[in-house]
Amino acid sequence: MVKFMVVLYRRPDLSEGEFQAYLRGVHGPMAEAIPDLLRYTQNYVAPDPTRKHPGWDAIVELFWADREVMEAAWSSPEGQAATADLAEFADFSRTTWSVVDFHRRR
Repeated sequence: MVKFMVVLYRRPDLSEGEFQAYLRGVHGPMAEAIPDLLRYTQNYVAPDPTRKHPGWDAIVELFWADREVMEAAWSSPEGQAATADLAEFADFSRTTWSVVDFHRRR
């Protein structure tokens, strides 16, 4: 299994609420339509007065069976549309993404 992670920073002209609403209601369904996607998760910073805010606004995780399947999915019309849609809510000067190695203990 391969995992692709995106660390998202919102565009400066969007409020936290606008960013989250767009990611959940518009972009999320687009991402979930990418072919052969096994799992899709959106993670948001939880308010915690005892810890400093990390600076990012969301981390998205996408899982595929293997890298070849993932690359084909990104090349699909759905993958290209979801990628292009990032400009609607994400600050590209700070947003990053990568395939990651992960180890699950349970």
